[in-house]
Amino acid sequence: INDLARSRAPRSAEKAAARERAAGAPYLARMAKDPKARKTASGAIVIPVQEGTGASPKDTDKVKVNYTGTLVSGTVFDSSQGRGPAEFPLNQVVKCWTEALQLMKVGGKAKVVCPAAIAYGERGNPPVIPGNAVLTFEVELLDIVK
Repeated sequence: INDLARSRAPRSAEKAAARERAAGAPYLARMAKDPKARKTASGAIVIPVQEGTGASPKDTDKVKVNYTGTLVSGTVFDSSQGRGPAEFPLNQVVKCWTEALQLMKVGGKAKVVCPAAIAYGERGNPPVIPGNAVLTFEVELLDIVK
C-alpha cells in the first residue's frame, strides 16, 4: 500500500500545482489593477490598507509583524493570530516579503501578493502550500527589532 500511496502522491501534487498556476495569473492581474497597488521589480504587489508613520525596514533588519497568509482560494495556510506577533530577519524569508516589507512603514498594514516565483515556487511548501501557489498576506508591520 505504501508503493501505491507514493505513486499517487506526485500526481496529486502535480494536479494541485497546475490548479494553482491556472488560478494565479488572473488573480495577480486583478490585484495589480488596484489603484493603490505598488509592484516591485520582481512582481510582488503591495496594496496599502493603512499607511504607517514610522521607519521603513532595510533588508538586513529584523521585523516584528502580525500576519495572515492565504492561498488564492482564500484558504488560510499560516497566521500569527492567536500565537502573537512574529519576528523575522527580512533577508531570511521569501523574496516577496523581503521586497514588500521595505515598502512599508512601521505602524502600516498592507495586503502583500506574492507570485509563486518569489514565494515558494514550483515546489511549494508541502503539505500546506502547493507548488506554483500565489500567496496573499495581510501584514501589519509592528516594529523594526533592534
